[in-house]
Amino acid sequence: MPSNRAVSYQGPGKVTVENIDYPEFELKDGPGVNPANVGRKVPHGAIVKTVATNICGSDQHMVRGRTTAPHGLILGHEITGEVVEVGPGVEFVSVGDLVSVPFNIACGRCRNCKEGKTGICENVNPDRPGSAYGYVDMGGWVGGQAQYVLVPYADWNLLKFPDRDQAMEKILDLTMLTDIFPTGFHGCVTAGVRPGSTVYIAGAGPVGLAAAVSAFLLGAAAVIVGDLNKERLEQARSFGCETVDVSRGEPQDQIEQILGEPEVDCAVDAVGFEARGHGADSGQEQPAAVLNSLMQVTRAGGALGIPGLYVTGDPGAHDEASKQGSLSLRLGLGWAKSLSFTTGQTPVMRYNRWLMQAILHDRVQIAKAVNAVPIPLERAPKGYEDFDQGVASKFVLDPNGMLGTAA
Repeated sequence: MPSNRAVSYQGPGKVTVENIDYPEFELKDGPGVNPANVGRKVPHGAIVKTVATNICGSDQHMVRGRTTAPHGLILGHEITGEVVEVGPGVEFVSVGDLVSVPFNIACGRCRNCKEGKTGICENVNPDRPGSAYGYVDMGGWVGGQAQYVLVPYADWNLLKFPDRDQAMEKILDLTMLTDIFPTGFHGCVTAGVRPGSTVYIAGAGPVGLAAAVSAFLLGAAAVIVGDLNKERLEQARSFGCETVDVSRGEPQDQIEQILGEPEVDCAVDAVGFEARGHGADSGQEQPAAVLNSLMQVTRAGGALGIPGLYVTGDPGAHDEASKQGSLSLRLGLGWAKSLSFTTGQTPVMRYNRWLMQAILHDRVQIAKAVNAVPIPLERAPKGYEDFDQGVASKFVLDPNGMLGTAA
């Protein structure tokens, strides 16, 4: 049986790479595993040898100690790999298939899955709808920043690439299909981006940059990205975005300088609950700052797409309300402007096949836009450290040395 090395959360600011058990078709007890899931049989699953697995900003929230994630949790929900074994209940996925794994774990059988709401599957997390690999309070499915990972409901969840050689040539783009590309796209779709739209995206991290790429793909006339990090803003400008440096103040004035008016048609929150204030307050954490700002800059009757993560428990928050996920929102402003809001996990399967086609047919270069940087699995701790410092890169882990010339 092959060895299995994986990235493990060891407390605030610390991750290690260690040996873990090779996957079996049964969910075992371990850090973060929901007791009701222990012993759960997975005859419908596949074991995937990881080709690429990415460090995500959502992982970083846990590693900073901003969630209730337990020590020893195996991280990683952005997984692309090769099927090496299938359970007896798998019919349409075969050994040797090169596949993308949506970060949502979904059964394909419940009411929500049948309605396309795979981010809130009712059958995979005993505590609440919705599940993901290697994430706190998501049922305890083992993470994929590892050499091998178990994927349940393989026939339903896995997206097979049609041509292996072509896929390996574009693997750094295709690895973004597991999460950030569909997440950015979902943010834009739910914000109502269409041909000719003006769009403001808060946050120039990988999801914000993916949202910007998505806005262009959807036909936006102007895409404006706001952030505090000058290197990330430069990365946004590298593929045609206008930018707003929110350390200079609220974004309205800078938006007006770009568009001739202080409002946009559509807005996307790609920051989430660790948001900081603007202008003189840019050094201070203000978890509602981005949402309130987006309500100000979005025209009446517009919409906000909110793929940025918000949590129900934040032990690192600076006040008691925020520790419970309770934020000081200007809901009256949103109500007065008749704004629409869409939150929650992105239903990746709603978009990943279409975005795969866009990549394979050279309609988009998402890896270049987010500055994808492959690194060996053993360098994951340094990758987390650099990402936390705000580097303008999307780190792609290479657990089995399969990225080849892509690296």
